[in-house]
Amino acid sequence: MATRIVTSTVVQTVTVTARVPEGTARDSTAQRAINLVQRWSRDRRQVNPQHDLTLDPRVIATGFANDGQDVPTVGQTPSLTSTNNFINYCLTLPNLPITNGKQVTGGSCNPAPIGALPSVENMPSSKFIFPRNFATIRANQSFTVEVAIKNMQTGYFVNAHNNFFAAPQQLNEHGQIIGHSHIVIENLTSIDQTTPNDPTKFIFFKGLNTPDACGKMTTIVPDGLIAGFYKISSLSTASNHQPVNAPVAQHGTLDDTVYFTVTEDGQPLNPPPAPASSTSSAVCTATPSFPSTARLPSQSATGTSLASSAVRRASSASSASASFLLSFLVMAIVAGVSILRPSVDFTL
Repeated sequence: MATRIVTSTVVQTVTVTARVPEGTARDSTAQRAINLVQRWSRDRRQVNPQHDLTLDPRVIATGFANDGQDVPTVGQTPSLTSTNNFINYCLTLPNLPITNGKQVTGGSCNPAPIGALPSVENMPSSKFIFPRNFATIRANQSFTVEVAIKNMQTGYFVNAHNNFFAAPQQLNEHGQIIGHSHIVIENLTSIDQTTPNDPTKFIFFKGLNTPDACGKMTTIVPDGLIAGFYKISSLSTASNHQPVNAPVAQHGTLDDTVYFTVTEDGQPLNPPPAPASSTSSAVCTATPSFPSTARLPSQSATGTSLASSAVRRASSASSASASFLLSFLVMAIVAGVSILRPSVDFTL
C-alpha cells in the first residue's frame, strides 16, 4: 500500500495526517517526511507575526468589503472594497513604484497600514504662541517660534530618508500619538491673499524633533525674514513623518496657522482698523420690525447709542402728545362745543 501524506495550513497551524503501511520501518522516508512537516509546523508557530507573509484572519476588517452604498446618499462615492485588507493594492497601480521608505517626488504607492488611532479625547492639538496672528516683527532679525501642543508624545522621529511612511502610526501607554511636529513659513503677496500657495515653495522649514517642555515647543529662525507678508503653520506627524490621523471625521483642526507681517522697523504698516461697531451712529427713522411691546435690543454704552436712544424716546413722546391733542379736538367739534369758552366741561 502506498504511503499518503496530507498537509493543510490554516494561518500558523499545520495539521499533519499520515497513514503508514504496516511493517514500514520507523526511519522510512514517510516517517522522515512526517517529522519534517511537524517540525516546520512547530517552527511556524514561533514566527513573529510581523515577519510572517501570511495574513492572519483575526486582523481582517470585514467592513472593507462594503462599498457604503447600502443606503445611497446623493453625491456619495462608493468606496473601494477588499476582503484581504488591501494587502496587494499597490499591484493595481503598476505605474507607481512602492514608496519603500523613500520620499519619492514623482509619486509612489505606500503599502503600510494607517495604524493605531487615538480616542477622541486624545486627539492632538497645537497653537502658536509666537508669532501671534497678525503680529508685526522686525526684518532680518532672528526670532523664536513658540508652539503649544497637547495630547501628543513629541520628540520621536525616524530616518526620513530610509523610513519615510514606513511604519503605522503608534500610540503610547496613555493612548496618545507618538511623533513630532514641524513648522513651515510661506511667503504671501498680501496679508489678505486669497489664492492658494504652491506647496513646493516655502521660506523656512524646521522639524521640532526634541520633546516638548511642559507642552511648549520652540525653534529659532536664524537671521529672521525680509520685509513682507507670511503665514506660519504647524505640521504634526507620527514617528514616520505621516500626518497624524484622528479617529473621527468631524473634529477641529489638529494644527495651527497664523498670519504675520515683517517690516524694516518692526512697526505695523498701518494702524490697526477700529473695531466695527454693532450700532450705527445714524438716527434710525425706519419703523421697527418688532412689536412696540417687544424688548429692544441691548445697546452698547456709547455716547452715540445713548444719544440715539434719547432721540427715539423724545420722538415717541412728541408723537404721543400730538395724537392726544388731535383726538381731543375731533371729539370737541363733534359734540358742538367751542373750545374757546372757559365754561366748557371737558369730561369725556
